[in-house]
Amino acid sequence: MSGGVKARAALAVRAPAKINLFLEVVGRRGDGYHDIRSVVVPISICDVLRLEAREEGIDTETAWNGSLRDGDPCAVDPERNLVTRAARVLQAATGYPRGARLVLEKHIPAGGGLGGGSSDAAAALVGLNALWGTGLSRERLMELGASIGCDVPALVHGGAVQVAGRGEQVAGVGFSAAGFSLVVVNPGFPVSTRDVYARYTPPLTSGRPDLKKVLSALEAGEVPADTWLFNGLQETVFRKFPLIAMTAEALRQSGATGVLLCGSGASVFGGARDEADARAIAQRVHAELGDPVWIRTARALPDGVMVAHGPLEARV
Repeated sequence: MSGGVKARAALAVRAPAKINLFLEVVGRRGDGYHDIRSVVVPISICDVLRLEAREEGIDTETAWNGSLRDGDPCAVDPERNLVTRAARVLQAATGYPRGARLVLEKHIPAGGGLGGGSSDAAAALVGLNALWGTGLSRERLMELGASIGCDVPALVHGGAVQVAGRGEQVAGVGFSAAGFSLVVVNPGFPVSTRDVYARYTPPLTSGRPDLKKVLSALEAGEVPADTWLFNGLQETVFRKFPLIAMTAEALRQSGATGVLLCGSGASVFGGARDEADARAIAQRVHAELGDPVWIRTARALPDGVMVAHGPLEARV
């Protein structure tokens, strides 16, 4: 434990989902991963992680929001949960001798391309660092996060970020604090990130997408638009899962702008003029697709993982 850093008895952490406004697969690495260039933005659909100090042991529980499917293997087996893994990584890095009880309240669909598991791991690193008073810097927590998952460093950093390598290279980018409104739709089933990358083949054309357009639009606080959004995995996912392509088209026909796949899927998102417009779009999508499609309105966040030392309510 670092000197001068006080441990706490309990706290809660907001773990936001993310969207990729830009995702380019640069190439395959020797270690089996892919190098990417991406722009990641946290959004206001959040899991909540509650932490309590204990004398020993890591005890992880998962509570699913009623609108989500149950039975995710990482929730059934706490040792496979990224929250548990993050806790053990932090213990190993700091030598912290005590434990914690971690209760994860899930609002982000698993396997949806929204980074839910990675955000939960980021929340565990940031939250336990505060709970235990281990005093690690954000940069060190990002390094630890890279050993857990490719999206974890970006979500530990928080805010809109530019990502490179396999996710370990992270830099903040300019982002209008006002953000923008959007609608997120999940077709009701998960997609394997590993499988999508295994199926990915580089495009035949040599032209590269323009990352500068995305960064300029973010700085101006613009609503996502087809002219500057890009996801190199979208064609692969749409080809394997026509229902996801149909979901994206329903979102587009309902009035959303800049409709794009979230990460490696299965969710898609689209921009809206404001919160009222987002609600109207969501209602039209639901009327078109019905259940079991999962639909949420959200807004882009200027921050990310957020620790609260008192009660913290999920904003979904």
